[in-house]
Amino acid sequence: MFYGREEELAELTSLWRKNTASMVTCQGRRRIGKSTMIEEFAKRSKAHFIEIMGTAPGKGVGNRQQLENFHIQLAPHIKVQKSKVPVDWLNAFMLLDSAIGNEKTVVLLDEISWMGQYDATFPGHLKTAWDMYLKKHPKLILVLCGSVSTWIQENILNNTGFVGRSSLNLTLRELPLSICKYFWGTAAERIATGEIIDVLSITGGVPRYLEEIDPALSANENIRRMCFRPKALLRDDFAKIFNSVFGENAIYKRNILAALSVGPLTLAELAEKLHLSKGGSISQNISELLTAGFISGDAGLNPLTGKPAKSIIYRLSDNYTRFYLKYIQPNEAVIDRDGFRFLNIEALPAWETILGLQFENLVMNNIMDLLPRLGLQNVLIKSAAPWRQLAGARKKGCQIDMLIQAERMVYVIEMKRRKYIGSEVADEVAAKIEALSLPRSISVRTALIYEGELHPAIAAEGFFDALVSIGDLLHG
Repeated sequence: MFYGREEELAELTSLWRKNTASMVTCQGRRRIGKSTMIEEFAKRSKAHFIEIMGTAPGKGVGNRQQLENFHIQLAPHIKVQKSKVPVDWLNAFMLLDSAIGNEKTVVLLDEISWMGQYDATFPGHLKTAWDMYLKKHPKLILVLCGSVSTWIQENILNNTGFVGRSSLNLTLRELPLSICKYFWGTAAERIATGEIIDVLSITGGVPRYLEEIDPALSANENIRRMCFRPKALLRDDFAKIFNSVFGENAIYKRNILAALSVGPLTLAELAEKLHLSKGGSISQNISELLTAGFISGDAGLNPLTGKPAKSIIYRLSDNYTRFYLKYIQPNEAVIDRDGFRFLNIEALPAWETILGLQFENLVMNNIMDLLPRLGLQNVLIKSAAPWRQLAGARKKGCQIDMLIQAERMVYVIEMKRRKYIGSEVADEVAAKIEALSLPRSISVRTALIYEGELHPAIAAEGFFDALVSIGDLLHG
């Protein structure tokens, strides 16, 4: 199943109009569909496709094993048979060069950080091979792909040796809700929106997880089957993806994610929670988690001054990660005994609270589809981020789920996911607006993004300028 990514595919396709070879970098968390998209691109282009994946780190794996694995995967494409295992990476890339003919060719070096992590000369050899051999193939697109985005940043994008060599840099995010529905096939039109959102609250828009959905089963059964059965995909996928991406530093970063799993925090709050200083290692680990796509840093503008906020608010933006830390990890032993065979997901502790956090992520990750629903599709957006105003001597504190700022206007966005949403939600938002510090020249508009049954008074009273059901984003 392949859905979405049309914008990225169009960008890749435009490279064929060049008369020279192209180097492309492609980043994103594991399971997000990077290699699948590149394979789909090669298929649509009717190009010769060469895919070589680095060997995952593990006991006994070193540079020699990476070279041997490279040779094994390249062998079917080599015209001169009985080639020897390359002695170094320059020879490996020269061997790759010999496999490229005159036809359109897409070469994917997948999990390139695994490939090059045991040899400090790897980036230099790749640069030399590109300059001397590979770039001379005018119908070649070389894609450097990896889940360890920090490695690509340091060794390719920020490496002075590669300046001006990359034609396109792609970062894959989660699929939008309007694409996610296709994984339910034609059944999506007859399944309640709440049921689909239940599943997406765990998987997010991660294609590999969405592929596991059985449309004939209920949300409760799909979640139980994917998360709460022995050897289920999501039972231990966190450990697989996290350890392979971060290696020795995985435990430290895991503690940061655990702290953020209960809600967004500033750097100072996070450091205090973990009993660490604000600088140095915690800042570096947060930076790497941001680059890897596990967390988001929402700064936004101060609506009173129009200047950047003093503190960035960090949130755990990967829904599967939060669900794993809150519900799967603490129950691994019970899961492995098949103790959740008859699990009712709504019986999980604090389920409605976690659903609210997961729901906010879904909305934040689909802001581009939300803007037209607010009449903001042709408006210059200065900022769109959660906003927290601390109480002071002359002002009240308030916390706004999302504050969209445009010229002479702000949109106060409230997000609610409950079975029944009472009319008090309007009073809650009104109190936030009263507390919010704004210049008098700024207009305020309001929107409720929701899933659940609304009290009739919410629409009748007209307090909200926009009422947007999550189903509107899901079904377009």
